[in-house]
Amino acid sequence: MRSFLTVAVLATIMVLGSAGAADAAKARTDIYGYVMMDAGYNSIGIDPAWFDVQRPTKLPAFENQHGEDGSTFFSVRQTRFGVKSYLPTDMGEMKTTFEWEMFGVGADAGQTTIRLRHAYGELGKFGAGQTWSPFMDIDIFPNTLEYWGPNGMVFFRNVQVRWMPIQGDTRLTVALERPGASADAGSYSGRVELADVAPRFPFPDLSAEYRVGRPWGYVELSGIVRRMEWEDLGTDSIDVGGEATGWGIHLSSNLKPTKNDVLRLSVVHGEGVQNYMNDAPADVGVEISSSGGIDGEAIPVTGIVAFLDHTWNAKYSSSIGYSQVDIDNTNGQSPSAFKKGQYFLANLLYTPVPKVMMGVEGGWIHRDNFSDGFSEDDAHVQVSFKYSFDTSIGGGE
Repeated sequence: MRSFLTVAVLATIMVLGSAGAADAAKARTDIYGYVMMDAGYNSIGIDPAWFDVQRPTKLPAFENQHGEDGSTFFSVRQTRFGVKSYLPTDMGEMKTTFEWEMFGVGADAGQTTIRLRHAYGELGKFGAGQTWSPFMDIDIFPNTLEYWGPNGMVFFRNVQVRWMPIQGDTRLTVALERPGASADAGSYSGRVELADVAPRFPFPDLSAEYRVGRPWGYVELSGIVRRMEWEDLGTDSIDVGGEATGWGIHLSSNLKPTKNDVLRLSVVHGEGVQNYMNDAPADVGVEISSSGGIDGEAIPVTGIVAFLDHTWNAKYSSSIGYSQVDIDNTNGQSPSAFKKGQYFLANLLYTPVPKVMMGVEGGWIHRDNFSDGFSEDDAHVQVSFKYSFDTSIGGGE
């Protein structure tokens, strides 16, 4: 915690030091976050690097891959810390966000370690840094205890430059984002002609969102277009280089039928946009032609989310819902490749006093393979305790 506070103080000094005397008096820095502990039980063995989340892609792809017996877990990896600053300037208010948590992914999967979430700044109608992709809609994320959330939602924090010509409850955002993709060589992963193939991304991803806000909620339409190429480095006599265009359309909404209810809904469909999804596999798969040639194809994907958040009273609330991802696999993917994932949960949350929350949650996830007939599911129960904090520095008139 001491290192966190040191960073917050340094950030405040930097903000105030960059402002004039008048602006410095109005500058504000918010320090916020929470300590969170999760404990739970999974009914079967799941990927040990993802022991405390519910991801259908991490369920076993074949019998007894991670063991058949269930296990108990404890984790503090949801713990989070952030600093936001607000500084008046002649061009409007400059805003920055620097936020991280303790949930390791990638090479740090399974570890409790510092992970960057947001490093983003904006001034007027322009912003730059790492934050939510305009292709996603964070407002459809339900009030779950389980960290990862619905598998069928678009969920990706990306490095980007964005333009926001319309801001507010109704908004328009256009961004150029850092490109990247993954590929599944499937049953052909050992072929020598694929050993010298390297990915190439000549252009940034182009994404955009348009949201119409109303008292009853909002409706948002977003989309993305991306270019993916793979280059044969020429170490053998067979050239298997190629290219594909990824694209996606995403419709999402929050609806408020009563003052105590929020419906969080979305549907997304596209090709080669799996790395923007919350829990989906590779963007490109091997496609075998009728003549036996090897090519790559952007893999189609469809995702849905339907959740209801309900407030019972000042101290109790619940979330219940379902999500799904469906993959249209290419013919070169292995029979055990991921085909379909389902996600369901319900919870009861209790807030005895402000900034303290505890709850219990039950859920179920399911995986179907591409063509070998194998499927697996996991039932889980989780209890969590969350202690939030926030304070502001500055902001005087």
